[in-house]
Amino acid sequence: MNRFDSSPFDEDEVNPFSNQGTASSRLSPLPPEPYDRGATIDIPLDSVKSLKEKEKELQAREAELRRREQELKRKEDAIARSGIIIEDKNWPPFYPIIHHNIAKEIPIHLQNVQYVAFSTLLGLVACLTWNIIAVTAAWIKCEGPAIWLLAIIYLLSGVPGAYYLWYCPLYRAMRTDSALKFGWFFIFYILHIFFCIFATIAPPFLFKGKSIAGILPAIDLFGVDAAVGIFYFIGCAFFFVESLLSLWVIQQVYMYFRGSGKAAEIKREAVTKSMMAAL
Repeated sequence: MNRFDSSPFDEDEVNPFSNQGTASSRLSPLPPEPYDRGATIDIPLDSVKSLKEKEKELQAREAELRRREQELKRKEDAIARSGIIIEDKNWPPFYPIIHHNIAKEIPIHLQNVQYVAFSTLLGLVACLTWNIIAVTAAWIKCEGPAIWLLAIIYLLSGVPGAYYLWYCPLYRAMRTDSALKFGWFFIFYILHIFFCIFATIAPPFLFKGKSIAGILPAIDLFGVDAAVGIFYFIGCAFFFVESLLSLWVIQQVYMYFRGSGKAAEIKREAVTKSMMAAL
């Protein structure tokens, strides 16, 4: 008998459809659960009560917020009717101390004049600050401390005075087109121009000693100390440029004031007030 009769590649015939014990290895399915349509889900009464309480609380908060909103709107309307304007401080950006927004609050045809007017306010700050530097140099070299104290007073009183007396009236006049604000601006801006012109010259009968860096103190001090004299000449140039810019601003504002008919309006208001006072 040949031992190589059986082939190693022969496979046993297996019928995949034959039932050879596989039925026992299958998992039997779970029986279906009965469905009862009349069954009810029990919800605790405590949870229902808590939901109702929360709903009432939310409604009370909503009513309170609505009441506060109505009260706030009523106050805003009362403030608007009284003419009071609430302004947020936004300038300078790093430390806001004043409200200033020319681009959004001033009409576009007046923004150029308003920007130059604001430049004259900043120019006054620069003039009086440099004046303190020049006077300090003169105090160290040849003058007494009285002129330094006067220079400090000029800065501390001049800058807030300029802002509240003529810049704010001009800003509000440009924004609201108020004839009264224009008149207030003209009065104090003329005084500002006179101060700048006198500071440029700095006559001794108006300013004590060398407390203002004008042309006359600069000439006197240049012969004593050239460096101090140069400081005073620079201060004189500052005041001169400030005077020129201020003259341009008042000319432009006056041209708009006359062209818009505000001059006639302020005259009528003055006549009306005088008549009411007489009656």
